[in-house]
Amino acid sequence: MKNPHRSIVPGLLDSFDEMKRIRHDIHQHPELGYQERRTGAIVADCLERWGYRVRRGVGGTGVVGTLRAGKGKRSIGLRADMDALPIGEASGQSYSSVNEGVMHACGHDGHTAILLAAAKQLAADRAFSGTLNLIFQPAEEGGAGALAMLNDGLFDQAPCDSVYALHNYPTPTLKFGQMAIGAGAIMASVDSFIVVVSGRGGHAASPHFTRDPIVISASIIQALQTIVSRNLSPYDCAVVSVTSIHAEGAFNVIPGELEMKLSVRTYDEAQRSLILSRIRDIVQSQAACFGANAQIKEAGAHYPVLVNAEEPAREAREVALRHFGENSVVDHPPIMAADDFAFMAQRVPGCYINIGAGEGAALHNARYDFNDDLILVGGSFWVHLAQTLLR
Repeated sequence: MKNPHRSIVPGLLDSFDEMKRIRHDIHQHPELGYQERRTGAIVADCLERWGYRVRRGVGGTGVVGTLRAGKGKRSIGLRADMDALPIGEASGQSYSSVNEGVMHACGHDGHTAILLAAAKQLAADRAFSGTLNLIFQPAEEGGAGALAMLNDGLFDQAPCDSVYALHNYPTPTLKFGQMAIGAGAIMASVDSFIVVVSGRGGHAASPHFTRDPIVISASIIQALQTIVSRNLSPYDCAVVSVTSIHAEGAFNVIPGELEMKLSVRTYDEAQRSLILSRIRDIVQSQAACFGANAQIKEAGAHYPVLVNAEEPAREAREVALRHFGENSVVDHPPIMAADDFAFMAQRVPGCYINIGAGEGAALHNARYDFNDDLILVGGSFWVHLAQTLLR
């Protein structure tokens, strides 16, 4: 891969320090889904100052900036997510989160800064012909903010012929600045559930008088791990993960109730239906075996499979190759992560791109921090894409 900085838009170098300050400020003041009022205000104020027509509060706390130039008829959307995660930060940065238990552990502060950098440059030179819609989305992390924006009239107020999203990805499989772009299904659907196991609590010295939900949950967890391996072909991909288990109690108390959280990820609707059915059967039958009860409750929205459309993927790939070199793009393999950009891509043709962030802590890790240099690379890609498609 050639040095990506050779294709950096010069104006982004001029605004780099400003964008880093904005990114660090947002990082220091992270906000969870549908609470991004401060972040949204920063975004909206910048866009208005640069001449965009701005809609605030779209889908709750989302912001949409629209800029038209020339006589072109095409309209595109560029999306960045803004929300943080309920994780206590341990990155050690001088601009670490001041909000206890909340941090930008997935780089959405960086995605916001990338799109703001491109927004300023595109507004300054107006070297495009058509309509540019910049979509700053709330609540990607499980809150289905994309769906909330759509239900609030996103594409009615800001029609788009195609829509694009960019996500940083710190992984050894992508070099810094290298982009994974491909057509077809690239990210899994996701379903989230809460399982409540209700037994009978008691003294730890007398477990035989209890219906111990901890022992019951252990049996449930073991059985859940047979769903994929014993119901699906080894050539299919699906994931059933127990991500949390919690019960109130003390050293000498067996609790009466316990709560578990489950995450289910699939690529095929028939397999999804089978897995959900098996989860219900296993949870209820295992609890019944111990003389207890269990309830399953959906938690949050179902995210569909994210499918990149052929034409937007081709366009994004060509722009990256033209401006960043022949080794700047790799095919996007299907991964089991999910993103609610899938809802937008169901409404209009879309393309979701992962961009290599270099070495560092993984996403959703307390020690993670966004690589500021990606503001230059990602922002330049957005500028090149907009100026290529809108002409």
